Amino acid sequence: MSLVNFSEVRRFHNRQDVLKGVNLSIEPGERLGLVGRNGAGKTTVIRLIMDEEAPDGGQVTRAKGLRLGYLPQDVLSEADQPLLNLVLDTDPEYRRLEKELKETEELLSRESDSQAEIIELAERHGRLLHKFEAMGGWGREAEAKKVLSGLGFGENDFERNLTEFSGGWIMRAILARLLVAKPDLLVLDEPTNHLDIDSLIWLENYLKTSSSALLLVSHDRVFLNNVAQKIIELRKGRADVYVGNYDQFLNEKARRLATETAAFANQQERIRQLEKFIEKNRVRATTARRAQSRVKTLEKMDRLEQPDDAVEAAFNLTLPRGRRGPDLVAELQSVTKRYGSFEVYRDLNLTLQRGDRLALIGPNGRGKSTLAKILVGLTEPTSGLLRIGQNVDIGYFSQFQMEALNPGRTIIEELATVAGHLTQGSLRTVLGGFLFSGDDVFKKVSVLSGGEKSRLVLCKIMMTAPNLLIMDEPTNHLDIPGRQMLEDALEDYEGTMILISHDRHFINKLCDKTGVIENGTLTVHPGNFDDFQRLWLADPQDLSGQKTPRPLEDLVPAAPERPKASGERDKPSPSEENSSSANLSGLENKSARRSKDKNERLQAQAAKKLETQRRRPLEKLLKDTEGRLEEIARRSAALEATLGDPATYQDGQKAKEIALELQNLLAEKTKLESVWEEAALQLES
Repeated sequence: MSLVNFSEVRRFHNRQDVLKGVNLSIEPGERLGLVGRNGAGKTTVIRLIMDEEAPDGGQVTRAKGLRLGYLPQDVLSEADQPLLNLVLDTDPEYRRLEKELKETEELLSRESDSQAEIIELAERHGRLLHKFEAMGGWGREAEAKKVLSGLGFGENDFERNLTEFSGGWIMRAILARLLVAKPDLLVLDEPTNHLDIDSLIWLENYLKTSSSALLLVSHDRVFLNNVAQKIIELRKGRADVYVGNYDQFLNEKARRLATETAAFANQQERIRQLEKFIEKNRVRATTARRAQSRVKTLEKMDRLEQPDDAVEAAFNLTLPRGRRGPDLVAELQSVTKRYGSFEVYRDLNLTLQRGDRLALIGPNGRGKSTLAKILVGLTEPTSGLLRIGQNVDIGYFSQFQMEALNPGRTIIEELATVAGHLTQGSLRTVLGGFLFSGDDVFKKVSVLSGGEKSRLVLCKIMMTAPNLLIMDEPTNHLDIPGRQMLEDALEDYEGTMILISHDRHFINKLCDKTGVIENGTLTVHPGNFDDFQRLWLADPQDLSGQKTPRPLEDLVPAAPERPKASGERDKPSPSEENSSSANLSGLENKSARRSKDKNERLQAQAAKKLETQRRRPLEKLLKDTEGRLEEIARRSAALEATLGDPATYQDGQKAKEIALELQNLLAEKTKLESVWEEAALQLES
């Protein structure tokens, strides 16, 4: 039986049809992606499922006893309580049983002379425990901690009050609560907005193994590709269902669009022919009847709508080019940055060459935005050197710039503040490339959505023609067409670029270097995000930012061909066999034996040399690994001693950082031990 079923559902807002006779169903265990342009009705579908709206026509039915879990785009703290309590507080019955169990265990632990009372308490405890375990038992707390850790919380966060967290972290807490509750249907509206790449990848894998059905609204194309099994596209009031992930949806949609376009063109040609016949023959008495018949044919014809494009308007204008920058665009040498006692960076080094396209990744709160602000000049390093090359013009995008827009101006007036030399027609052409069409350009900034403000800020920045472009989460408020527009614009950008983003598709399309920020250091790897994940991580799911070793086969040179043993020869060809038989007559002379002995000595020497060459990198790897393991042991001991001191917890943030560093060190230790064992086995063999 379907969990949710839409049957000929109609819904209109402000006299505009949003849904026109929509039919769709959600089956148990399905993972569906819900996509469509802004205003297509995604929020309306969710509100209908949640019974927060009623259809204007048709019917929405839900399975009896359906348990729904909903994560909206904006969430607030639900209560003044510890984090772990919130996540576990998903079922009042579970909490009641937990409380009763603890009370019963307390009573059992007391001494009692009444045998009957002890028996009654024991039986009661057994009944409660049976019900409690049926609802997940004590394993639910372990599951909650696992989910919280996967979403980026440290163990020291579990007992912290929700009021201590920012809005983004509260959203993660609500998401953790939903995952632990395991509802029949999980509805997630942009769950990736506040997640870093580590947590995002963890969430992907969790959802793929969850028993809950899923309805997902997301603008993250990689996330949709990795999670969704079907795509529902809302378009012109209808819901079209496509089997497969987002890429498969795009391919199938293009095929359907081609069919629709051909059918529309054929019908338009048929209409043109009928109208021409009517116009030519309606006044003639001999042909008037046939003309009238064609009129009736036209009136009865079910007119096809002109299909819209498969993808929103692409960016197809030429932006002004900035002046050529220097070969050395920017350089950071031994930069340290502190805020009070908190050290963000320590001896950080970075060199930016002209044309570099660098993506900065790493867990939230590790200093990606701080590095951008240092380069822009919005904050100064505590120590170290920052050098910006001559003739470098910086364009900087960050979320706070959206609030710097003048709410009283129209879109076109706001763009004119940086491109006033252009005519109104040229300004409208530029804005069209950023998806502002028609009368949209006269909308006031004050009424724009977050995505529209982002596009306007990006448009202004690109019109200033910077040769160093630094962008901090430029896709956060952009839908898929908006992200595609920005990608198209930046693909042709010829300057130097630094990109902070958790959109892996965006990074892969635009960047050729990946910088990992962790523990106050920056390590730059060649290649985009997929290259980094494939080549530089032993565990592709672990993106903690540590420089983890690559698989051993990538670190050790390939084994050379085995030296031939004494007397061993390549298998001769038939012609060689005939020649050999003719010349040697099956007998080796004395000279040939001497030559053979010499060859054997040379082969033995070559084999020994090759063995040495193979051993050397393995021995070096073992030595380096042992050295790093010793460093980790010393640092871990120091951190554990610090965490054992009660005074450490007077500064909650500092304690969290110490615990996180210790956790990362232990994870690195586990991986290095595995590498050491593999290398030792190869060396032994």
